[in-house]
Formats: sequence, structure tokens, C-alpha cells
Amino acid sequence: MPLPDELERLNVLHERGALTDEEFAIAKKRLLEGAPEGARWSADPQREPASTLSRLYRSPANRWFGGVCSGLGELTGIPAWSWRILFVLTAFLHGLGLLMYILLWIFVPIQVTVPKPIVAARE
Repeated sequence: MPLPDELERLNVLHERGALTDEEFAIAKKRLLEGAPEGARWSADPQREPASTLSRLYRSPANRWFGGVCSGLGELTGIPAWSWRILFVLTAFLHGLGLLMYILLWIFVPIQVTVPKPIVAARE
């Protein structure tokens, strides 16, 4: 696509509100600098995940089985014990809660945490 057409498309997206001022400036800068096609529309690696669902991880802290309930608790702000009760209650509905838990256990990645260095207390 020629450069003027791409600039016009960016301008239309910015006017519709699909792009923020910052995103518009970054995209325009990439176009004018002649960034390669693959890098032109790549996401910024330092940005927050786009959706709430992409921030769902199985938490290794406060876990009983797979960490699904504690991960849901961290994401939503609802205590993990509430999620556990919900899954147990829905397990009585033809096993729906158990099925959902197992699927989440399989498909939701575990949260990777970097261990903090152990510092000895000085007295």
C-alpha cells in the first residue's frame, strides 16, 4: 500500500477514536521512517495485555490443586475461596464445574514468578 494511502488510513482510524494520540504518533513515525512491513504493525512489548482474559494465569500462591481459583481471585478481586465454592456447587450441575475447572487447568498458563533473593536479617 502506498505511503499516502497508509497515512490516510491512520488518520481515519485516529478520527474515529480507534487510535489514541500516542498510538497515532507512533504509527505515523514508523510509516515515515520506513520501518519494515513486519515491524510496522507489531505490538509494543512493554504495553499491558490488551484484554483482561490475557492476564489470566494459574497462580502458584494460595493454590490447592491447579491454582485456577487463586488465579481467578487475583484477576477479579474476588477471594479464591468464593471461586472454590462456586466450582464445587456447579460440579453438582451434571459435572459442569468440574469440567470447567479441568479445562481452565489445561488451557490457562501458570504464572511465572521470579524468586526474590533471600536476604539474611542482620542483628
